[in-house]
Amino acid sequence: MNAGTWFVQLNAWQVMALGLAFFGALYLLGGLGMTWLTRALSRRGMGRPLDTRPLKPVQLRREWRQSLHSVLIFGTGMIVPWGFLQLGWAHLAPTASAGRIALEIVALMIWNDVHFWINHRLLHTRSLVRFHGDHHRSVVTTPWSTYSFHPIEALMLGNVILLPMVVHDFCFWSLAAVPVLSLLLNVIGHSNYDFFPHVSNTHALAASRRHHLHHARPAGNYGFALAFMDRIMRTQVTTDTVPAARSAR
Repeated sequence: MNAGTWFVQLNAWQVMALGLAFFGALYLLGGLGMTWLTRALSRRGMGRPLDTRPLKPVQLRREWRQSLHSVLIFGTGMIVPWGFLQLGWAHLAPTASAGRIALEIVALMIWNDVHFWINHRLLHTRSLVRFHGDHHRSVVTTPWSTYSFHPIEALMLGNVILLPMVVHDFCFWSLAAVPVLSLLLNVIGHSNYDFFPHVSNTHALAASRRHHLHHARPAGNYGFALAFMDRIMRTQVTTDTVPAARSAR
């Protein structure tokens, strides 16, 4: 029995329990791993922190509390793609070569950037910004800021695989890779650490710097890991436009 068949044969309660364990583990491992990595790199003089100001009081507790809500939404929300499969609205490819899986993952991660930019830009509109303010309370970001969302924001960002599922029969492992890679890239973006200080802001390796600039000056840099949507939509932020009090020191 392949993984896709096994997943489809689970019942609803098993799917939600699996989802909670999966997203909870992702968040915990991502936060702990990135905290350890940035501290280790800093001790060795590799890269640099982006903002050295102390965190606001109770910031970490607030991030953990809000992230718990997001884990609950993402985890129990696995019932939706499972439901699509049960209803026949989507299907999983029974077999797939390594090459096909790699191509599907690339396509899904490009879509992830497009989907994120659209929803993130909507969250900065007058109608929806009140739901995004919870995330921006973390001006100095931490790896634990990654899932620190209002529930409405979590619902908007958590539906990324649904549209692709109805237009193409993906391999189970391609779809499963999306939250893993998304968490990895998101925790890098919120690490408050410049891993490659000498590359430009638009470079693929400058994702953490771009997102730091977004938290410092929210009107811009709405993209996820890559910069192509901000270039296309002309919403890039540069270091020259960040208020001095919030730029890295």
